[in-house]
Amino acid sequence: MKQYSFKSLFAPHFNSFLKMKDAMGFGLVKFKVILKEIDLFLVEKKVFDLCITQSLIVQWSKTRVNDSRRTLYDKYSVLSQFCKYMCHTGYKCYVPRMPRRLFENYIPYIFTHEQMSLFLRTCDALVTNSRNMDCILFALPALYRLLYSTGVRISEAISLKNKDVDFLHQCIIIKKTKNQQQRMVPLNPSMLQILKQYKEARQKLPLTNTTDPDHYFFISPSGHALSKGSVYKWFRVILKKCNIPHIGKNRGPRVHDIRHTNAVHSLMKQVRSGADIYCVLPIISVFLGHKTIKGTEKYVRLTQEMYPEIIKLEQSLTSFVFPSQSKMEIDYEK
Repeated sequence: MKQYSFKSLFAPHFNSFLKMKDAMGFGLVKFKVILKEIDLFLVEKKVFDLCITQSLIVQWSKTRVNDSRRTLYDKYSVLSQFCKYMCHTGYKCYVPRMPRRLFENYIPYIFTHEQMSLFLRTCDALVTNSRNMDCILFALPALYRLLYSTGVRISEAISLKNKDVDFLHQCIIIKKTKNQQQRMVPLNPSMLQILKQYKEARQKLPLTNTTDPDHYFFISPSGHALSKGSVYKWFRVILKKCNIPHIGKNRGPRVHDIRHTNAVHSLMKQVRSGADIYCVLPIISVFLGHKTIKGTEKYVRLTQEMYPEIIKLEQSLTSFVFPSQSKMEIDYEK
């Protein structure tokens, strides 16, 4: 977004709040967009007291009638965090209650193995007549494969710097994470080879500083980092070419659903290899960067819905603990 200078009485506090969030490793784009909206509201209401009251928040909420539940939740989250920050710095502000997260009913779209294979082949075959140097087709084959292979979030992938991709130790280091918890993600041999090929091709571009440790790893031919918007745009194009329906309106498929697909396919592979699904959960939870295992448990249901045979495999693993009904009846008759 373009640089915006806060204009309300809260301007220096907005700036110090953003500085604190940046130091903690948070991405600032969403914070800046939401705080700009709040700042303009405060200017319009001519607020000349460093106090955000409950009445003021109610007035602000009445202006957000066109926001989706998810968007409104995000805005309340930022506003709540800022009000808490103001309270900690000595200014009395009302901390609003968070609205219910009704949007959590969203059911992720899980691609089949065949769909993912077709998706990646279609991505490889994309061409464009555009002479725009910011066209990101150059990086997409490697990027989408990284999303599917590792399950990293799209924001984490496009935030990778050269220094974060460790070819020697065969891993990537994720620093810009949703939960502000840095983690290492291993790369399998094929994914490592793909990233090496991408890097070699990237180095042939007539650009300077692309090898600098702090330069973004995934770039357009102009040397700029990729944006989530442009990645999503081409994601839609690929879906259409693959005849995979896109419902839209936050009902998917989304780029983020590639991460969900990775989790389900990983669980399925482990169980088919003889592992207990609940023993595998903690490993996948760490791999995906979840705060708790609760965030990973939903994939068990999704896996069992897509692959009913998984239930039978699980039953065979625990049969010595939970005997079948017929076996119990025989024992009872004895």
